Amino acid sequence: LEAAYAEPGRRYHSRRHIEQCLAWLAGVPGLDAGDREILTWAIWWHDAAYDAMASDNEARSAELARRALPGLGASAVQVDEVARLILLTAGHQVPAHDRLGSILVSIDLAILGAAPADYDAYATDVRAEYAHVPETAWRKGRAAVLQRFLDAPVIYADPVFRDHLEAQARANLSRELASLT
Repeated sequence: LEAAYAEPGRRYHSRRHIEQCLAWLAGVPGLDAGDREILTWAIWWHDAAYDAMASDNEARSAELARRALPGLGASAVQVDEVARLILLTAGHQVPAHDRLGSILVSIDLAILGAAPADYDAYATDVRAEYAHVPETAWRKGRAAVLQRFLDAPVIYADPVFRDHLEAQARANLSRELASLT
């Protein structure tokens, strides 16, 4: 995992992103030790495979987790749950009443609700990861992604994250969208 998150070309999807996600997880109340362990594994593996030119990063990351976690003592049920959670980060859509999914997806999107300077650094890092995409195509594609988030009834599936981050995330996304058009 250390080598994966240190691969050349990773600017945002790096060890720093994982550390930030783990810090958010540490602040989530009401999780038992088993759920916290599953979420920790899901955070560590959710971006293990990352290629800005690929469309199957989450599936490949889930497969890496499936292969590695039994060696760390994870049960088959735990491995399946970690893989399921990782796959949710592909579209950030969570079924109703899926608490662990809501938490993981909200943690993965927490950067959207960061202070403006931190959000801008994230946006710059993501653009660097997609340096191979011509500027016109980048602006069009990125604008579509941002608009999808803005059009969603909520960005954060978890109500605690929503209460703390939703308004700032919408402001950040709107600001970046305006800069692209």
